[in-house]
Amino acid sequence: VQLQACGGGLVQAGGSLRLSCIASGRTFTGYAVGWFRQAPGKERDFVAALNWSGSSTSYADSVKGRFTISRDNAKTTVYLQMNSLKPEDTAVYYCATDLWGGGGNKESDYDYWGQGTLVTVSS
Repeated sequence: VQLQACGGGLVQAGGSLRLSCIASGRTFTGYAVGWFRQAPGKERDFVAALNWSGSSTSYADSVKGRFTISRDNAKTTVYLQMNSLKPEDTAVYYCATDLWGGGGNKESDYDYWGQGTLVTVSS
């Protein structure tokens, strides 16, 4: 499964961005999808996850109430809507897919990863 994350860019604090994760050649049917991020000099951290059916979501405490993970009806794209962005949200954002469908908060829960998209939030 090849994943492509896109939609990153430069935004001022308080602004919004929407990231997209697209699976090449297939849909996300039956798969969970997660978003992680890695800030400069730091480890990659969990951000949000959507389970295989789209019925359950989970978020890191640092983004709850500001970020929303969702999936389009065709199950070809998973989004991460990011509102009220803060400078500490600056990172490379990665999407990943969990073939077992659970959508956990650990990197080891996921089987395939996209290449990442850079989000920079200026103060």
